[in-house]
Parts: sequence; C-alpha cells; structure tokens
Amino acid sequence: MRPAPVGRSSRTALAVVLVAHGSRDPRAAEATSALARALRVERPDWDVRATYLDHAGPRPLDVLASLGGRRAVLVPLLLTAAYHGRVDVPAVLEAARSLPVDVSLADVLGPVSPLLLDGLARRLGGQPLDAVVLAAAGTRDAAARATVAEAAGALGARLGVPSRVAYASAAPPTAGAAVAGLRALGARRVGVASYFLAPGRLHDVAVESALAAGACMVAPPLTDAPELVRLVQGRVDAARGSGLIAA
Repeated sequence: MRPAPVGRSSRTALAVVLVAHGSRDPRAAEATSALARALRVERPDWDVRATYLDHAGPRPLDVLASLGGRRAVLVPLLLTAAYHGRVDVPAVLEAARSLPVDVSLADVLGPVSPLLLDGLARRLGGQPLDAVVLAAAGTRDAAARATVAEAAGALGARLGVPSRVAYASAAPPTAGAAVAGLRALGARRVGVASYFLAPGRLHDVAVESALAAGACMVAPPLTDAPELVRLVQGRVDAARGSGLIAA
C-alpha cells in the first residue's frame, strides 16, 4: 500500500469517479463498491467515488457538482465502447462543462489488455481446459461485438486453447450454444470466462446456459480483482497524462 501524501486531504485529492451502468440487482452495486474500496486501499491519495448511470445512485453529475472545483477523472466501468461508452458517458462530460470542476475522461476498460486477460485467466482458477468460451452481456452494436470477439481470441491464445465468444442477450450465440459447439468438436473440459464486471441477471443467464450445456466451470465476474484495480489505476494515470502504470 502506498502511504498517503502528507497534507493531502479529501478537499484537495484527485477525485476518481467510477461510472457504472447501474442495475436493479443489488449485487451489481455491491461489486462496484468493492472495486471502489480496493482502489482506496491502493491509492489513499485519491478520493474514489462510485456512481451509476441508471437505477442505483448517486449519479456522476451530482458527484461532480459536489467536488468544489477539484480535478476529477471519470472512469467508465465498461468493457466495450458501445452505446453507454459512446453516448451516455460523453454526455456526462459535456454537462460537467457548466460546473466549476476540471474533468478528464478515462478510456473504457476493454476490450483487450494484458491485465484484463490476466484477470480473466486467473478467475478460471487454473484448471486444465480443452477450450474456453468468453461470455459477455451482449450488445446490438456490431463494432462492440467485434471487440468482444477479439478479446475471446486473445484469451484463447493466452490459454493455448480454442475459444468462442458468447452473449447473454442481444446477439447469438448463447453461452450454452458456444459450449455445445466446442464439445461437438471434441473438447471435453470447456471453461467459461466471464466478461462481466459485476454479477446480475445476465451473468446468471450465461452461467445457467453454459452449465446446462456441459461446461466444466463458469468463472465469476471480475468485480474487484487485483488486475482490474491495476487496470483502473492505469486508465486514471493515462487520463492525467502521467502514464505511471501500464495497462
């Protein structure tokens, strides 16, 4: 743990505003809060806040308005640059121009980085696998789906096994269909990596579908994985221009 800078208070600390999608499922907000706590442990010199675009509160603009002119970095807790990354988060940044706060916007966390792949691989638990499925929430945005497919390919290469992509909504194939396809090709131990930041209904759908099709295991979401904590730190430092932590 890094020591807190002498004389630094919450009134002068950099505000790191995590922006999650939000969900009616309380597990999603619990996961975001866990990530915020882990970041506070690693960076006690930052004032880390968890915010939500929908359902849960607080809203990012309300938090930015409360900062009293301090510098802030918005961090989208998103794995693709789909609608929320291209529209909702930039809209928050535009609205913040009317506030007395200096706001920078960090990149989304995906689709692929060494840290993200390390976290996905570690969540699989080190089990020997014949193939892997990368299960994601799903989106109607074809460009965003292409980046998830890229991540699936990179994870398969990282593990040295065949890989498929799957979605819990909005697009085929389902996790079950992807698992069944790999098993039909001879893979007996098919693991499912979760391209999710938090648990919720869509992750539950992916788990149920994959296990019903014969997956040997389904990894939990990334939540507050140490690799994700480091990745967020890297996104913040890049947004500030320091580049202290490679992502």
